[in-house]
Amino acid sequence: MRILGIDPGYAIVGYGVIEFSGGRYYSIDYGAITTDADTPFPKRLQEIYNGIISVIIKNDPDEMSIERLYFQNNQKTAIDVAQARGVIMLAAQNSNIPISEYTPLQVKTAVTGYGQAHKPQVMEMTRRLLKLESVPKPDDTADALAIAICHAQSTGTALRSLLNKRR
Repeated sequence: MRILGIDPGYAIVGYGVIEFSGGRYYSIDYGAITTDADTPFPKRLQEIYNGIISVIIKNDPDEMSIERLYFQNNQKTAIDVAQARGVIMLAAQNSNIPISEYTPLQVKTAVTGYGQAHKPQVMEMTRRLLKLESVPKPDDTADALAIAICHAQSTGTALRSLLNKRR
C-alpha cells in the first residue's frame, strides 16, 4: 500500500510518501510545499492545491493520511491552517484517494509506542523505521512521514484491510 502523509500548514505543507508492504516501510518521496508570506492568501491556497495534485500525480498513492488539527491559542492561525487543510483534502478527494485523519497523540503512539513522546523522539524513530541516513528537513516533512507510518500501523496488513472493506 502506498500512503501519502500530510502535515498541513499554509507556509509549509510537509508531505511524505511511503510504501508499506510485508510489514516493512519504504520511503518513496518526501518534501515540502512552501508558500511565500507576501503572496495573497487565496493564491497560497491555490499553490498548495496544485502542489498536492503534483505530488499525487507523481507518486500515485492508494490512501492519504493527514494530521487532525489541534490548536490551543491562535485562532487566526487555526483558521488559516484549516483552510489549507481543506484544499489538501479537496485535492485528495478530487483524485479519489481515501483520506484518514490522526491526532498528534495517535501519531506519537504509532511511531514510538509512547503518546507523550517528544518531537525529536518521533523524528528519530521515523528515520529509523524508514532506514534514512538523517531526519528529513524541514520538520514538517518528517512529521508527514510519521503520519504516513501511523496510517500504515492503523491499517495493518492487507488481510485486515480486506476485512475492514467487507464491514
